[in-house]
Amino acid sequence: MTRRFLVTGGAGFVGSHLVAALLQQGAAVVVFDNLSTGHRAAVLPGARLVTGALEDEAALDAVLAEGDWHGVFHFAALSLVGDSMRDPLGYLAANVGNGLRLIQGCVRHGVPRFVLSSTAALFGTPDRMPPDRMLIDEATAIAPGSPYGESKWMLERALAWAGQIHGLRSACLRYFNAAGADPAGRLGEDHSPETHLVPLAIDAMLGRRPELAVFGTDYDTPDGTCIRDYIHVADLATAHLAALARLDHESVTYNLGTATGHSVLEVIAAVARVSGRRVPHRLAPRRPGDPARLVASPARIIAETGWAPRHATLDTIVASALNWRSTHPQGYAA
Repeated sequence: MTRRFLVTGGAGFVGSHLVAALLQQGAAVVVFDNLSTGHRAAVLPGARLVTGALEDEAALDAVLAEGDWHGVFHFAALSLVGDSMRDPLGYLAANVGNGLRLIQGCVRHGVPRFVLSSTAALFGTPDRMPPDRMLIDEATAIAPGSPYGESKWMLERALAWAGQIHGLRSACLRYFNAAGADPAGRLGEDHSPETHLVPLAIDAMLGRRPELAVFGTDYDTPDGTCIRDYIHVADLATAHLAALARLDHESVTYNLGTATGHSVLEVIAAVARVSGRRVPHRLAPRRPGDPARLVASPARIIAETGWAPRHATLDTIVASALNWRSTHPQGYAA
């Protein structure tokens, strides 16, 4: 029997790559997206797009009423930390309100499995990290440093109660820094405005934007710039499938990363190395709230599912992103 999935936000960056992975497995996929930040062209042939907003409970209910869902993947959310600091109540109302409507709909229509796109922003500036490796695992204290992170934590707690009371099994997947693009070149990163380091560095190298600002050079790191864990978006997609399989037995929570951190200057160097061209950049003061280091421990998902990142090197991530941005200079608009 063909498995059927509903993917909210499936026209976005990570969601579209998950849809591609589901289609490759032969699943039937319905994408529910309001296209406010997603792209119609990011929904691959084989998936059905329903244009709608989670605020529209009737439209959401009509989709869920189609029935016989194997599971729901929830990507649709506001996701900019800075914006959430400027409009905290708006972010909480949108992300928590829409997420709760979706969870309630799943309970109402008997959906058995729910996979949440969560975030490393739950951890704020962690103070419980082993000094030898400084990796963030699932036992690290939750301390959201932004309303965005808080909104995801509230949904994780709502799912815990939905599981306890209604039997809805859930996977909460805490991403670190999603990057790269579909290895086949079909999908990539197309945000407006763009806020992620890898595409910003590539666009600066290509002359499509002014020189890149490096915010902070006096952190307690080897080169003084912030260190982050970059995970290839295709590996994120396979991690979702691995977590989904666990939901046959229990609810799970996983941190998704590579256990390897790269500084801002190392990312710039990787773009220059892969492209063979200099990345124009300038040094700038720190931004408020940027932790010096955020690197994941993916040990739990590796141990429990056998998943492992296949595109783990920084050069591989950069090369796939460069291929996408070179062949799609206007993103999906082309």
